[in-house]
Amino acid sequence: MALPLQLQPTSYNTYSPTRFSHPQFSSNKIYVVTPSLPMPPPPPPPRRRALLLFTITTFLSGFAFSHGSSSNYTWSKPEISDFVELPNSGGVKALDLRIGDAGETPSNGDKVVIHYYGRLAAKQGWRFDSTYDHKDDNGEPIPFEFVLGSGKVISGIESAVRSMKVGGIRRVIIPPSEGYQNTSQEPIPPNFFDRQRLFTTIFNPTRLANGEGSTLGTLIFDIELVSLRRQ
Repeated sequence: MALPLQLQPTSYNTYSPTRFSHPQFSSNKIYVVTPSLPMPPPPPPPRRRALLLFTITTFLSGFAFSHGSSSNYTWSKPEISDFVELPNSGGVKALDLRIGDAGETPSNGDKVVIHYYGRLAAKQGWRFDSTYDHKDDNGEPIPFEFVLGSGKVISGIESAVRSMKVGGIRRVIIPPSEGYQNTSQEPIPPNFFDRQRLFTTIFNPTRLANGEGSTLGTLIFDIELVSLRRQ
């Protein structure tokens, strides 16, 4: 009778595969796996008024006149609290960046000449117009002229220049009620696409119907009174 074959272990036959055992339960309870609950919806976005305030604050911290003679002054970072409401202005808030020379302030009927930067708070401080972008044939910036009290210019700008003196620079926050009430009020951006973006934002019917009119048309202007002439 033949003896069974005996296998002798060798040095290369020492590997044994890992064995995975089934989980052991200490009781006879039945565990039921339920599907995970859906993730809760994200928190609602902050109110647009808070966003508008943040935009204005951020904008105010980094913008100033930087062209020509307007750059020869220094000023510290302005805060919202530094602004004061102009009397009889309908809520226009102003901060003087540079006080004008001694002289009279404009009156109704005077022709005033200004340079300005105009920005829209609802578009994160988007600059929609600037007189320094309007050039004559020699490449010089063309200031903006208007007759004070004519009603052709938005009320917020008129309120801003009434108490300024020539050479002064003033930053103003203009609420929608003192800003653009229609698309024919000046100053009007000469660029078609800038003009379209400005007015479609301010007069957006859907957002106005949602009660956002108090934020859509808020404007921020830096205004320099260049000259005035009595009529």
